Amino acid sequence: MERREFLRKGTLTAGSVVAGHILARSGRAAGGGEPISYSANPAKLPQRAYGDTGERLSIIGFGGIVVSGVEQEHANRVVAGSVEKGVNYFDVAPTYGDAEIKLGPALEPYRKDVFLACKTTQRTKEGAAAELKESLRRLRTDHFDLYQLHAITDVQKDVDAAFGQGGAMEVFIEARKQGQVRYLGFSAHSEQAALTAMERYDFDSILFPVNFATFYEGGFGPRVIEAAQSKGVAILALKAMARQKWPADHPMRKQYPKCWYQPLTDRNEARLGLYFTLSQPTTAAIPPGDESLFQMALDMAMGFRPVSEKEEETLREIARSLNPVFARSSLPK
Repeated sequence: MERREFLRKGTLTAGSVVAGHILARSGRAAGGGEPISYSANPAKLPQRAYGDTGERLSIIGFGGIVVSGVEQEHANRVVAGSVEKGVNYFDVAPTYGDAEIKLGPALEPYRKDVFLACKTTQRTKEGAAAELKESLRRLRTDHFDLYQLHAITDVQKDVDAAFGQGGAMEVFIEARKQGQVRYLGFSAHSEQAALTAMERYDFDSILFPVNFATFYEGGFGPRVIEAAQSKGVAILALKAMARQKWPADHPMRKQYPKCWYQPLTDRNEARLGLYFTLSQPTTAAIPPGDESLFQMALDMAMGFRPVSEKEEETLREIARSLNPVFARSSLPK
């Protein structure tokens, strides 16, 4: 049986989402067709399968922006503490300030034991090759476990350009052959761009917003999740703890400078939002870049369980009053 067909059948039997409704409530890892593996140490994060690669990732990933702009010693402590709690999935990009520079030394002692993902916004072969080389240098590694087209939004400007002659995908494919990267993926904030990219190439994973408000109030996300499941593409989640777009002149905006959207800060709402995302067929979720919110997500994820029907109704009610960060109506035709 072909790899993608095998994974497609496995994920569809584990659970699906249709129009934002959760169909699986068994406590199984919706993204892998198998029970979540819990550590014998309750202080360690659960893990889920990353597609059919044999890799297992912590259900909470470390977004490199957490250590952007902090002192190196502090970055070292945050990374060490995260690894101790079971985080083995780290994601970073050159566009995250000095995150690569801080994460490289902090992660170096643990590099062989973690899954390191990086990205590029470059769409040309020349630009992507230069950025890949520089990211490897900054992160003090000879390879990335996952390399991704970063923030594809426009089909023509991003997807067509990356896949065209002299485009970034030429670098991706060659880097994989040379062992500089192991798996290939992309991140997207556009349904159409995500769907188009998955038609163009057999990617290993997609990094995409999976959020209760965008599902229920924005109608944004379910189509992409269904397509990824059908193709056997692992789903890595963004925006699990997003509440909505920042209201004008909101007094808390200065408190969260690394969040371009209003995050969920009430612990109960944040738990419901995070658990909603982890109840979908996702491998892992990357919390907001604010360190306090990242630590809260780590703590809450230790006790993860699928959301109940009552909790779903609570989330739907909350969503009705929100202006979600993404909505299908906002997408280009």
